[in-house]
Amino acid sequence: MPNKSPEMLPELTADDPVSGPGIDLDTRRHQIFPTLSESDVKHMLRFGTVRQFGDGDWIFRAGQTSFGLVLVLQGQIEVSRYDGLGNTAHITFHQAGQFGGEVAQLSGRPSLANGRAMGETEVLLIQPESLRALLIAHADLGERIVRALILRRVGLLSLNSGGPLLVAPRGHGRLHTLQSFLSANGHPYEALDPEHSAQAAALLAHYQPKPEELPLVVCPDGAVKLNPSVVDIGRCLGMLPQLDSDKVWDVIIVGAGPAGLAAAVYAASEGLSVLVLETRASGGQAAASARIENFLGFPTGITGRALAGRAYVQTQKFGVEVAIPAPAGRLLCDTYPLQVEMCGSLQRLQARTVVLSCGARYRRPSLANLRQFEGKGVYYWASPIEGKLCKNEQIILVGGGNSAGQAAVFLSTQARHVHMLIRKDSLASTMSSYLIERIEATPNITLHTQSEIVALEGDEEGLRQVRVRHAPSALETDYPVCRVFLFIGADPNTDWLHDCGVDVDQHGFIRTGFDVTKAQCRANFSQGVYPPDLPERAALETSVPGVFAIGDVRAGSTKRVAAAVGEGAAVVAQIHAFLASLPLTKA
Repeated sequence: MPNKSPEMLPELTADDPVSGPGIDLDTRRHQIFPTLSESDVKHMLRFGTVRQFGDGDWIFRAGQTSFGLVLVLQGQIEVSRYDGLGNTAHITFHQAGQFGGEVAQLSGRPSLANGRAMGETEVLLIQPESLRALLIAHADLGERIVRALILRRVGLLSLNSGGPLLVAPRGHGRLHTLQSFLSANGHPYEALDPEHSAQAAALLAHYQPKPEELPLVVCPDGAVKLNPSVVDIGRCLGMLPQLDSDKVWDVIIVGAGPAGLAAAVYAASEGLSVLVLETRASGGQAAASARIENFLGFPTGITGRALAGRAYVQTQKFGVEVAIPAPAGRLLCDTYPLQVEMCGSLQRLQARTVVLSCGARYRRPSLANLRQFEGKGVYYWASPIEGKLCKNEQIILVGGGNSAGQAAVFLSTQARHVHMLIRKDSLASTMSSYLIERIEATPNITLHTQSEIVALEGDEEGLRQVRVRHAPSALETDYPVCRVFLFIGADPNTDWLHDCGVDVDQHGFIRTGFDVTKAQCRANFSQGVYPPDLPERAALETSVPGVFAIGDVRAGSTKRVAAAVGEGAAVVAQIHAFLASLPLTKA
């Protein structure tokens, strides 16, 4: 296998589109576990602290030790997997000139593996901030280090190791929720069914959980949690750090879709302090795309998850603080600095500017028992997890946009048959032509026009049957379907902005730039005040000074990944201009 160039780094999922599932250690070992030259080591010495460890000493522990990078100077480190239940498995030995760590170490999250000194060992400990400085200062060396860190994470994903253990019967609704959360964030985990795992059965026997206390989750440090929320999981894995309410960030970005990630990368690379708050996972709705084929620079296409994974690593490289899951509850603009109040708590975070890239919420059809089957037959995205669930099954997919088309094509490779429902009489007005042609050429996709779901039927175990109505004929047909995928659009996620008074249009999308001025002109004119004395606004600035909006949540935006990334890059120049206009204050 040829070596990958820097732009061909793998995505952060176990299904690597370049090298196939998993990592071939024999052909990629020189990239996964590189041995650095004396010159490289010399460069690194000024970024770290030399430490000595005795034979058998722990240098890092899974779920416990937070560090940047551990470079072996003398001796060696044995690296092993650990699953929280006491099971270990050898991974490799790091010799002199080799280093320990993976993607988590860019942000100082807890280690996903154990490292023990073999004999008297001397190492260079490089903390996360110093590691990021090293990557910037020595680009060629940094490229090799980052590649190795990414490949190691992909290797852990392919082995289902290094993360939490999820213990519950197969098909458990909450199990799917946690699996989706971890998978969307590129984090390894292992799901254990007590019917097939003696250790899982013993764990249930020990804790004797009630049905509502499932699943059990064993964190990498061995802590056991009963039916934890995704917030609990985020805390246990270090994805949700403790945030300092006294710190004033240059920029708080709400939402880690393509627009938010782009803004974070450009802002941090230009020296601004950046915090990103995300509710579920980086990538937003774009991450659910099975393959994006019209994004510039990827002629063979790229999955949304791959694009989001690479962008996330870039944010870590430049020192962006990303908190997941961290939903924003309120934006407060009556004082300065601006304040973002976290959902479910009274904690308020301070920022000189706020960028709203909060996107949209998945739209739900008005079906009486829809929520009963969410995660147990009804899904709003189509990742490899959902693909495995519908293996050789007949499924229904609702929606006529590009995301729906990409999902239908992807699921057709897993499902026996895909019934695609749209309300219109064709896909021509809502979907790109290349996707329409692909759907027409796929024999196990059937397009049902002017059709919609009118009823879902099932039991506590999940969905069992779906009733579909053809509008022109009023004919209703029952399908024995256990999986339904809904791609029917989204509503702007702006309800939480009311306390700030950010101006939105009649559909709830945020007005920016000239649209704000035009709306205020109309309002003033209707009250007999004309001409209005209105300040000039930057193109992406909202009605509130210092608050910007980008991506899908912005009124008039082009709902495309490339456009969102462009707005994320453009807003940084406007942030600099706003910060430069602020009066100077004494330190």
